[in-house]
Amino acid sequence: MVEETRALRGNRRTGRRKKKKSKWRWLGYALTALLILVVAYGIYLSTLAANVTNKAHKQLERGEKSEKRVEAVYPGKDNFSVLFIGVDERKGEKQSRSDVLILATFNKDDKTIKMVHIPRDSRVYIPGYYETKINHAHFWGGVDLAVETVEELFDVPVDYYVKLNFEAFMDIVDAIGGITVDVEKTFSEMDSKDRKNRITIHAGRQTLNGEEALAYVRMRKQDPLGDIGRGQRQQQVIKAIIEKSASISSITKYDDILNSLGDNLTTNFTFQNLVALHKYAGSLRSIETLKLEGKDLYLDNIYYYDLDEESVAEISRELKEHLGIADEDQLVQH
Repeated sequence: MVEETRALRGNRRTGRRKKKKSKWRWLGYALTALLILVVAYGIYLSTLAANVTNKAHKQLERGEKSEKRVEAVYPGKDNFSVLFIGVDERKGEKQSRSDVLILATFNKDDKTIKMVHIPRDSRVYIPGYYETKINHAHFWGGVDLAVETVEELFDVPVDYYVKLNFEAFMDIVDAIGGITVDVEKTFSEMDSKDRKNRITIHAGRQTLNGEEALAYVRMRKQDPLGDIGRGQRQQQVIKAIIEKSASISSITKYDDILNSLGDNLTTNFTFQNLVALHKYAGSLRSIETLKLEGKDLYLDNIYYYDLDEESVAEISRELKEHLGIADEDQLVQH
């Protein structure tokens, strides 16, 4: 009987050990499966991002290096600049004026961004043409001429560009779960289908979806500052998008963002550039907006925003300093 009791106890202990081993074994299987899923999802995102970037990638006619650079620069390694170009471009249209022009400079050491909005009615010299509204540059020569015009205006290199239409803008805002902004006054604006007063945005701090964000940046006539006020809101929204995209909470939305872009965005960023750019955004410290001063001007009954020369020179100096190209040997002069 004693030997049978000992045998039973031994069998029970062995059974408990087997159960423990079984539990740990299944936990190990679960963790392994989870790891495989994470890796697979990472590969999926990388493949998707690479495919979308390759589809959206369009090099400038000048090549990868600005004519104002001695050497080409790369995100993650150098200071660089990006020109954001927003267009109301519909399917089938071959020419369009730029509604949004925002030049941003990125400093790798300070992890800071400076950005300046260029009002679309700004009277500037367009290379190969004459002095007129800056939004004509994209209409006449596409992204290449828009980039060249901004380079000549501030005497700084434009290393990269991102051109997006309203569809891409709305998709990006929706994919990151909206953006939070402080709205100064209540107003109504047309929606993306150009139906009047379909979107009403109330004063106060709130989160805007894609349609609302588009209405927020498009509104001009009800703003006492006109296009200047709209430019300030455009910079506010781009700042909010950059900050939201850099947060951990938006990581799970990458596939939504990438799938949404489709044919609505073009850029000379490569996939490798974008990977380096996200690492940069993750450690971002601040975004500063610069104001381009000027005054209203009418010539032959046509409205222009006449840029203040001192303001242009001051912003040029700030951007050069932020890019680290204040020395003459770092900037090619023409």
